[in-house]
Amino acid sequence: MSFRFLTPQFAVSPQLSVADVNAAASDGFRTIICARPDGEGASQTPSAEIEQAARCRGLDFLAIPVRSGSLPSDGAVEAMRAALERMPGPVLAYCQGGNRAARLWALAQAGSMPADAILAAGRTAGVDLSALGDHLNAAPHVPQPATGRPGARRFNVVIAGGGAAGLATAASILRRRPGIALAIVDPSATHYYQPGWTMVGGGIFTPEQTRRPEEGLIPAGATWIRQPVAGFLPEARETALEDGTVLSYDVLVVATGLTLDWAAIPGLEETLGRNGVTSNYRYDLAPYTWQLVQGLSRGRALFTQPPMPIKCAGAPQKAMYLSCDAWRRRGVLKDISVGFDTATPALFGVAAFVPALMAYIERYGIDLHLRSKLVAVDGARRVATFERATEGGSERVEQTFDMLHAVPPQVAPAVVRSSPLAGADGFVAVDPATLRHATFADVFALGDVAGTSNAKTAAAVRKQAPVVAVNVLAALDGKAPVATYDGYGACPLTVERGRIVLAEFGYGGRLAPTLPLWLLRGTQPTRLAWFLKEKVMPQLYWRGMLRGRELLAAPRNASGA
Repeated sequence: MSFRFLTPQFAVSPQLSVADVNAAASDGFRTIICARPDGEGASQTPSAEIEQAARCRGLDFLAIPVRSGSLPSDGAVEAMRAALERMPGPVLAYCQGGNRAARLWALAQAGSMPADAILAAGRTAGVDLSALGDHLNAAPHVPQPATGRPGARRFNVVIAGGGAAGLATAASILRRRPGIALAIVDPSATHYYQPGWTMVGGGIFTPEQTRRPEEGLIPAGATWIRQPVAGFLPEARETALEDGTVLSYDVLVVATGLTLDWAAIPGLEETLGRNGVTSNYRYDLAPYTWQLVQGLSRGRALFTQPPMPIKCAGAPQKAMYLSCDAWRRRGVLKDISVGFDTATPALFGVAAFVPALMAYIERYGIDLHLRSKLVAVDGARRVATFERATEGGSERVEQTFDMLHAVPPQVAPAVVRSSPLAGADGFVAVDPATLRHATFADVFALGDVAGTSNAKTAAAVRKQAPVVAVNVLAALDGKAPVATYDGYGACPLTVERGRIVLAEFGYGGRLAPTLPLWLLRGTQPTRLAWFLKEKVMPQLYWRGMLRGRELLAAPRNASGA
């Protein structure tokens, strides 16, 4: 296919195929813009396929659909103008025949390029733009200057973090306002479904079921910047990247997640993955958990939980229950001494679910120690040291093990802790309802990095993302937050293979069941909850939440409606 250049940095073409994308990349194009709505023709390649092919070749992609037979809307023109200002060139735009893409470009140049020059550029590419008439004599467009230092790349919204929270929020924003200039900043090439790692450690999922390429999850219309964030400068509305790039924003969303502080427990990090030491909190170690469970027929197995806050507070117990159930099914549980040391004062933070969990503690014969913290590991000797609370203070206790499932303390990322955004605990200080920063009205945070008291789970993100999306758009419009988050979180506690206690709760431990309590037998383990965990929740994550589909997660109005 031949590409028609209106300028050395901009060309148009008819409908592209995947092969045409490869040719465009070989010709040096760096950005592809789709100006054609999907579904216009039977043989039309969907824009999602063109986007995937573009991103595979390292090209940026943006869809600004323009209906056939009509002039581009003001929103489409502004989106095109913003794209040409911030996306790398040369740019190739396409539609059915190329003319709509050319008109979109021409209107985006109006006011900053003489009308005669625009018409001449069209003639060079074989496109008659004269029908645009007076539209090309618009008042000069004055780009909004980037705040802060010269050379900053400007976006309406910058999202720091491309995990579950960042992707879900970006998708929800772009579904509501497709033409917005939005950047997702994250260097990771792979995205992980972390709730599935418990199932990997229990022999139910394979590791491969829990990962997908990040590029296939970036929502259409977003710019993916593959760099780590190096610093937040909220006074200047800037975010600095590791390579020295500075991003300027109208609104910032912090969704960086948290940091697993393995080094906080002396001896732990260097023995992970060997000497019987494992953790479902890492993708590469969850298979080792199942390997150890299968190989153990007698001896001592220890499971630990650090002080809060941590990612999914039920996960340390889930690993233990699934292991015990596997040993029970093999008939070897009676020969294995199982211990659970948790730094928390209770088995679970919501009292209503404790009786059902205690029944399994007793069923499996687990030696439970509350207010007990893992403080050292000697892998070579297979000895774990705990600091346990006593009536008069604390004591150190050494325990030998054949298997140790360890969960590390968890902290906010260093880039957040050292920034003006951090609260006293190091996490981003936000209003717990609106998720807007306590000081900076143009900053929001959600997910594990947000300094709220809710459980740090993917289920919480599913409810937080639409709230942040709506409030971000309100902030862009100069309005106060209009949606609130009620602290919802969910923890499917896998007490045995085939049964789960589905704990759903909000701020203050208030029960917040999605389905009627009678259907899930209240706070008791059910097979239905297992079905939801094994079959439904992964699909809800990949196909729903990360795509901005807000099934049973529509944001509540700030008034409570």
